[in-house]
Amino acid sequence: MNFINQGQSPTSSIPHEKTAEDQSAESYRTIDRMQEAMLGSLTGGLSPAALALAFCDWSIHLAAAPGKRMELAEKGVRKATRFGEHVMSGGSAPSVIAPLPGDHRFDGDDWSKQPYAAMTQAFLLTQQWWHNATHAVPGVSPHSEDVISFATRQILDVFSPSNNPLTNPKVIDRTIETGGRNLVEGFQNYVTDVVRQTAGDRPVGAEAFVPGRDVAVTPGKVVFRNHLIELIQYSPQTEDVLAEPVLIVPAWIMKFYILDLSPENSLVRYLVRRGHTVFCISWRNPDEEDRDLTMDDYRQSGVMSAIDAVSAIAPERKIHAVGYCLGGTLLSIAAAAMARTRDNRLASMTLLAAQTDFTEPGELALFIDHSQMNLLESMMWDKGYLSADQMAGAFQLLRSNDLIWSHLVQDYLMGERTPMIDLMAWNSDTTRMPYRMHAEYLEKLYINNELAGGHFMVDGRPAAMENIRLPIFTVGTERDHVAPWRSVYKIHMLTDTDTTFVLTSGGHNAGIVSEPGHPHRHYRIVRKGVDDPLLGPEEWLVCAPSQDGSWWEAWSDWLAQHSSSERVSPPQPSSGPEGSAPLDDAPGAYVFQQ
Repeated sequence: MNFINQGQSPTSSIPHEKTAEDQSAESYRTIDRMQEAMLGSLTGGLSPAALALAFCDWSIHLAAAPGKRMELAEKGVRKATRFGEHVMSGGSAPSVIAPLPGDHRFDGDDWSKQPYAAMTQAFLLTQQWWHNATHAVPGVSPHSEDVISFATRQILDVFSPSNNPLTNPKVIDRTIETGGRNLVEGFQNYVTDVVRQTAGDRPVGAEAFVPGRDVAVTPGKVVFRNHLIELIQYSPQTEDVLAEPVLIVPAWIMKFYILDLSPENSLVRYLVRRGHTVFCISWRNPDEEDRDLTMDDYRQSGVMSAIDAVSAIAPERKIHAVGYCLGGTLLSIAAAAMARTRDNRLASMTLLAAQTDFTEPGELALFIDHSQMNLLESMMWDKGYLSADQMAGAFQLLRSNDLIWSHLVQDYLMGERTPMIDLMAWNSDTTRMPYRMHAEYLEKLYINNELAGGHFMVDGRPAAMENIRLPIFTVGTERDHVAPWRSVYKIHMLTDTDTTFVLTSGGHNAGIVSEPGHPHRHYRIVRKGVDDPLLGPEEWLVCAPSQDGSWWEAWSDWLAQHSSSERVSPPQPSSGPEGSAPLDDAPGAYVFQQ
């Protein structure tokens, strides 16, 4: 339980002896991988072939669709006419087009004055026309349509008036007010950021959020450690506790303490104060020596080792298992495998922004197709892992206005540093992904959707979600670009058990870190019993009333309802059934690995 075979999955069979033909084929494949890895380093991990294929798909079908071209020409003339009338009126006529919901680039009265209003209208009309041009072209595959639309948005955003110091009224006013000092300070900010990024240092201000000092400060002990995980048991804050402990399985794509940020927004602290015994996995940050770790290694030496350790510390007590994002997907696989072997140590399963069906995975699927997968796999093969900056770049592109362009305007044009907060500091505390595990994850789940299809194999047999009979609590977030809530909702289609679904405000991270008392938060919650009819996501949305507040309170009540009424003395932290002393204080050692 304390050792992982670096070269081979614990369940893999003995490899057969390679023939001369096998060795020759592998040599040729090595040449391809080296070339692809070199190409990926030049393109930031994006596949030029994938983009070219999407462009060919779109352009060929557009060329073969005279009706669509006529429609676009008509729309172009109509938009140009409306824009001309608006300009000729001197701005007295109503705006021709408004920004999309969530687009705050043109907020403020300054943008309603000429000539900035005309620039804004021209940009938004152009953006709308290109949206029409890249959508609903007869014959184009949905993936190609999404890729071309996404690429077009990225190009158009470069020319947004808000990103140009000569066309942004706020930047112009600031420059006049400071005599140009904002541009000097902005350039200094830019140089500082480039130097830090080149040196591999975290962003300015992140040093104020150190795990164990400023964040991840909930008291606890490391009670188990192997090559892949540390298991933290948090200290009780009530005299007695609910009998069933809570085990949290976070995603290993980032550090674990997203659920234990500052004291005021720590989900872990909230749970222990409500009388729960809480355990949480802290994942190792893998390096090139961990290249051959597999998905099954993460299941066995991650989830299952943690369950074994919790069961040793709190024997004969069932466990409320909680999985966040990728950790929730892995927990679902583990729970399905446990159900098949009638391992009944789990009391319930909670999935936080976690997908189990990947047919509609959201915009992240833009970066995942066979061509992109081939390039990423070669890059990971070369290094042994997927580097953190590659993943961060992809996530930033998905929300480029919020994470790239707004930062450029605020820090480099206005000369004002964006204030660092705990969530932003955590987001910069990145990790790596092992080559084999991540390749398996993308291929088996994103591309082949094996878990939802009942083909994901564990110990040579399918891990079928249908076998899970635990009560399930699932949380989706309204503005999730990583795990869209309609995709998360599909857990209803894969299991036949009591399921409570929550849709909360916010995005993939802020929607989960949604502590009671946080302003402007709301959620919807509906329980589906085994005999209740299944509603589609849109039907569910209509039937689920919105209520103000945090879903944390509803979840804590749900955990209590699915626990025994017995309250017990808190289990003492130990590193084994013999009661030996804990290994370390929380947050442990793995969280500091760079």
